[in-house]
Amino acid sequence: MMNVFCKTLLASALATATLASAHAADPLTVYGKLNITAQSNDVNGDSETTIQSNASRFGVKGAFELSSSLEAFYTIEYEVDTGDDVKENFKARNQFVGLRGDFGSVAVGRNDTILKQSQGKVDLFNDMSGDIKNLFKGENRLAQTATYITPSFSGVKFGVTYAASGDSAQLEQDGYSLAAMYGDKGLKKSPIYASIAYDSDVKGYQVARATVQGKIAGFKLGAMYQQEEKVYAYDDNDVVNPFDGDSYTGYLLSASYTIDAIVLKAQYQDMENKGDSWSVGADYKLGKPTKLIAFYTNRSYENVANDDKFLGLGIEHKF
Repeated sequence: MMNVFCKTLLASALATATLASAHAADPLTVYGKLNITAQSNDVNGDSETTIQSNASRFGVKGAFELSSSLEAFYTIEYEVDTGDDVKENFKARNQFVGLRGDFGSVAVGRNDTILKQSQGKVDLFNDMSGDIKNLFKGENRLAQTATYITPSFSGVKFGVTYAASGDSAQLEQDGYSLAAMYGDKGLKKSPIYASIAYDSDVKGYQVARATVQGKIAGFKLGAMYQQEEKVYAYDDNDVVNPFDGDSYTGYLLSASYTIDAIVLKAQYQDMENKGDSWSVGADYKLGKPTKLIAFYTNRSYENVANDDKFLGLGIEHKF
């Protein structure tokens, strides 16, 4: 099974490389990263040590000039779990194809919803044990999506994701994800990034989210406010029914400060019906693609006696 999968992946990469060499607007890009940490994990009172992969990935992407005003683009990306002891260590990530031009861009396939994309880089412990997905809904990557993003209007972009009811995660409901975004997510072209976003019937939830991050006196400061409500669920007979649940609110605060090659980070998150989490850490840049990582995360769930605690030290290399 694994050999078949690897051959399929290799064939896909070779096929896209062949097409790209003939028509690429930009050269074919093979990219990825390995993020590996040695961790001490204490989860609900049970402790273990791990050498684990944190959303390590491999992908190919490219663009094709169809005319002076129209371009096709694609991404094929897989997560590589180096810590999977049964060797079935590939998992699909974003895999889509699309068109872009003066009208903006349209992409179809497996993709992050626009609400997830709208968070920018406010989550300083993304893909690690302190990732915001542990307490917040809305961090969704769905298999059957279509996403449209407008051109920039004085730094403002709008986006919408349609999630088809045929996606098994959609509980037989069509869903929509909407966002308005201002500025540069990397804070390189603008000193501030802000967004508001809303999910309607995405994986059974309604989610409203507001995010802001900016540079102030050498610090990068970020905040997120979220309100979420479960609206659909499976009953005991695996039939989808409306879920008459309460609406819950939460927030996140993050801060980082750079001292030469060291980035100091701290983050706090709270969701009223689940619990809270705080993380501290530091990155040490060895070079442009490589950094050392150290972090500690403490997460407290409602009605659970023991806090979850994660202590990690590792390395990340991008290529």
